[in-house]
Amino acid sequence: MKKILFAITLATLLSGCDQNEVGDVSLGVFTTKDIKLNTLIDPKVSGVTCHVASIEADLSLADPSDSSISCRQTGEITPEMIATIDTSKSGEVVFKKSKSIFFKTMKIRRIYDKNSQTLMYVSYSTKETSGSYKHSLSTVPLWGTKAYHFPAPEKQ
Repeated sequence: MKKILFAITLATLLSGCDQNEVGDVSLGVFTTKDIKLNTLIDPKVSGVTCHVASIEADLSLADPSDSSISCRQTGEITPEMIATIDTSKSGEVVFKKSKSIFFKTMKIRRIYDKNSQTLMYVSYSTKETSGSYKHSLSTVPLWGTKAYHFPAPEKQ
């Protein structure tokens, strides 16, 4: 019993320590669940800012897996920035947050679509919930930035 109380206390304290939190929406008087709104600036492509909304439950050992992400260009994106990112099909994790003491994590992964010259950001849960892995996608096209490469004209 003491271990459970300690885990609940620790989870509550850690959930209140998020420096990226910009909003908190209560889901009602009779629930301990809130929608937390977080902001994330891509660590390698600083001209991209993502906003993530996810459910957090203060008195629960596991938060729900649902999340939503929206990313936009908020500054300059340069070819030098794009040169530093992982351009493989699996991309790279740019953010992660524990959602449970039972190894569930919410991750945000950046994947570069070379054909459309677009950065894709996918938010997802690492644990299956109700028969599904919850996820959400947002894209940031490089069109109009210094990082955009005009396609070569087609030969006739």
